[in-house]
Amino acid sequence: MHSLKLKTLLATLALAAAGTVSAQNQLLNVSYDVAREFYKDYNAAFVAHYKKTKGVDIKVDQSHGGSSAQARAVNDGLAADVVTFNTTTDVQFLADSGVVAKDWAKKFPNDASPTTSTMLFLVRNGNPKNIKDWSDLIRPDVKVVVVNPKTGGNGRYAYLAAWGSVREKGGTDAQAAEFVQQLYKNVPVLGKGGRDATSIFLQRNIGDVLITFESEVVSVDREFGKGKVDAVHPSVSIVAENPVAVVERTVAKKGTGQLAHDYLAWLYSDEAQEIAAQHALRPRSEAVLKKHADVFKPIKQFTVAKYFGSLSEAQKVHFNDGGQFDKIYVPGK
Repeated sequence: MHSLKLKTLLATLALAAAGTVSAQNQLLNVSYDVAREFYKDYNAAFVAHYKKTKGVDIKVDQSHGGSSAQARAVNDGLAADVVTFNTTTDVQFLADSGVVAKDWAKKFPNDASPTTSTMLFLVRNGNPKNIKDWSDLIRPDVKVVVVNPKTGGNGRYAYLAAWGSVREKGGTDAQAAEFVQQLYKNVPVLGKGGRDATSIFLQRNIGDVLITFESEVVSVDREFGKGKVDAVHPSVSIVAENPVAVVERTVAKKGTGQLAHDYLAWLYSDEAQEIAAQHALRPRSEAVLKKHADVFKPIKQFTVAKYFGSLSEAQKVHFNDGGQFDKIYVPGK
């Protein structure tokens, strides 16, 4: 009996020790709506890679929502080990709060953005309203679904892409402001994040066109079945960087700094870049990008810096309370 008790005690201690180890080998990736399926596949590949190369069993949990809302949750105490967002302003917000490193953008290649995307239009099968370019979105017979730029990076990029489309054709900022105001008059409801906007468009059947990330096309086909939507590439769109960062505040407490760094660094590997391409995220690897030229159709793209200085400057001018967006968008009007 004594032997049995000893074995039970040892087993309990072993489990407790294993629990301690597992806490150090467990990551939480707090990310944006539209990256849900990509990180599901990436996490499985990374776990297998880590086991093979390090001989260590790890677990990666994920949390998804509107990028800005997720950033606020992390700032308020959600114990993310890493953040993988769709706008640099959301990471910078955490850097300004001391949650991630001040020089986070220098911690990984390409300003810590392992992939990019751009904004496309999703229209209903067959494109019944014959929507081809930005100018079609202000027609009186067209209803547009888009993310609220105050809650999600998807929405900010859509707004900036619309504004920049006018500038790219030689228009002034005043003309761009007028165009964007007309566009939002055609928006019956704003989504909270990318996936919410897709649900509004496809499940609630609201709107004629959804402005969203290129990567959402693949997700829609997988979740709702092919043939529900057509992707329309406008004549011009914006380069959307997908930044990543280690959450220093969390990893310092948990001792997960090295694992968190390895997790983000592997996003630049050929295997990970291939997974990204399969989810219609534009890889940084030129070889992988070229291999998937059928998915990543050539589209004229401009950077945020070209017309807005930076995303942080755009945030102040356009999206902060009392900014340009608040002036041009009045719900229900």
